[in-house]
Amino acid sequence: MSTGMGKVVCVTGASGYTVSWLVKLLLDRGHPRKVEHLMTAIKGAQERLHLFEANLTEEGSFDSAIDGCEGVFHTATPVFLSVADPQAELIEPAVKGTLNVLRNPLKPDVVVDETWFSDTVFCEETKQWYAISKTLTEEAARKFADENNIDLVTLHPGFIIGPLLQPTLNLTSESVVNLIKEGREDWPNRYVDVRDVARGLVHIF
Repeated sequence: MSTGMGKVVCVTGASGYTVSWLVKLLLDRGHPRKVEHLMTAIKGAQERLHLFEANLTEEGSFDSAIDGCEGVFHTATPVFLSVADPQAELIEPAVKGTLNVLRNPLKPDVVVDETWFSDTVFCEETKQWYAISKTLTEEAARKFADENNIDLVTLHPGFIIGPLLQPTLNLTSESVVNLIKEGREDWPNRYVDVRDVARGLVHIF
């Protein structure tokens, strides 16, 4: 497998808000791409973008997408701010999905995009189930990587904002729109531009 501009990588969750920018940057740099989920047309996609369907909780579901790749950007995860059953709808799919990707018999670098909060007790008390799913996924991924000698790098951006590549409004951007509609004068957080997050992932690889 060639290196440099000819690297083939797998990007999971590529129809997502942040990840669509990652795919765009990778294609702009000339990398062939294998991705899960539907992507809208981006320059270079016809020639170098291969679409695969995968199920986060199904073991082996990512194998055909990852086979032959030199690295994986694992970003696919359930995103819900309000759920009836946090364990079944958020935590279990997030952790299982990451382990399913890591179990694939690959030797190259693995990049896991994990936006998370580390205090699970606080998150439980405030019902921040998405944050808990990220924290537990991070812990499971690091444990598995250490035990199996996998080169794992994680990226922890704050609240991601910026332009959309998708035709529909994503959950993160919808939250910002709702804040404006509510007339909120401030909303303290750690903000980062979606394009900077995508660039960070590319530089890590």
